[in-house]
Amino acid sequence: METAGRRVIGPTALAIIVVVIGFACNFLARGIVDTFMVFMQPLEHEFGWDHARLTQVYSVYLITLGAMSPFTGTLLDTWGPRVSYLTGAALLAAAMFVAGNTTSIWHLYLAPGVLCGMAASMMGMVPAAALIGRWFDRQMSLMVAIAYAGFGSGMLLVVPLAQAGIDAFGWRETYRILFWCCAGLLPLLVLLPWGRIAEGAAGNTRAAAARDRGPRRNISTSEPQWTVRGAIGTAEFWLLVQAFFFTAVAAYLTTVQVIAFLISRDYPPIAAALAFGIAGMLSIFGVIVSGWATVRFGIRRATLVSYAGTLIGVLALMGFAYWPNPVLVWVFILTFGTSQGARGPVISALNARIFARGRVSSIYGLIFMLMSFGAAVGAWLSGQLYSWTGDYSAAFLTAAVAVFFAAAPFFLTRRLSEAQELPPPATRP
Repeated sequence: METAGRRVIGPTALAIIVVVIGFACNFLARGIVDTFMVFMQPLEHEFGWDHARLTQVYSVYLITLGAMSPFTGTLLDTWGPRVSYLTGAALLAAAMFVAGNTTSIWHLYLAPGVLCGMAASMMGMVPAAALIGRWFDRQMSLMVAIAYAGFGSGMLLVVPLAQAGIDAFGWRETYRILFWCCAGLLPLLVLLPWGRIAEGAAGNTRAAAARDRGPRRNISTSEPQWTVRGAIGTAEFWLLVQAFFFTAVAAYLTTVQVIAFLISRDYPPIAAALAFGIAGMLSIFGVIVSGWATVRFGIRRATLVSYAGTLIGVLALMGFAYWPNPVLVWVFILTFGTSQGARGPVISALNARIFARGRVSSIYGLIFMLMSFGAAVGAWLSGQLYSWTGDYSAAFLTAAVAVFFAAAPFFLTRRLSEAQELPPPATRP
């Protein structure tokens, strides 16, 4: 199969396949994970479980996703993408099977919580960013952005379909339909030429050189490489962590409270939910444009625009608290929505570029884990600030401050805005 794939599928087609895999698996995993939001009401109605306990299932998912990221990176570097993606798809199918046979709330903590968190990590941006980094150089940011767009697309399409399934067939049968969709993905993944995909574009160069000039030294095993421990010792690593962590803090300080805040200011509930949904849909556009803008205008200018959009959106919500004009809601939707997810492709591409000669997946896995913890901090802090102050403005103000901390690594230093590949420690003069 691998030999046939090598003969039939050219490098350009394989590069496109890598991006499609990233988009499709993000689409499926994130879309299925977020369907839990529409399953909560029928579960609460049938079993009488407290709403707060059900919402904790998503928190378990988020924590698992973050904690799994370094392991996913190590798994990808050690065993390759075949094991990562097939294991992730199998876990996602198992999660849907368990959820469809739920009789106790711990089944939900296990399935949509732990198993979906593991699956989303193994099928998500950690392996996608690493593989895209092996196949693209100048267009890397744009290709990573396309893979990232799978998140918003999945939320936009899979979640409403799940709601339609619940209305037509009931929640158990809908979970079983999702199980068969996930199970059907497994044979498709098995057929892919994973060995060739894992080699990356450099594999074409090495193969051609071997034919033209005879055997060459295996640079992947004889030259020094970046490890997680080595990367932690660099300023670039911690600047990437700072940008990603505080971006997540700002995002979850805001998004968790948007609907409740608008309703508290006499905004119609349906319109508030629609505003949230449209903002999420616009993230698809923002992610792709971010990747293009990074290539066209450079990292510093592209990130300046995206962080400015986030800040303007947060300030628009704060303004709505004192001047409840619907125009401010649309300012939030357009600016905050198009900026959502825009930094993810940049961070992924920079990690792949800076630590190109090394365990890129493992390093990005740790960065992604710390970002996930930032999301958890933002979500928790948004609730605490409301409890302490009795108002949502404190959360929005804190989010605005977090935006400045997130943007600082791109504007106070050139280590990220003009990032180049770093030679591994042993090769430095």
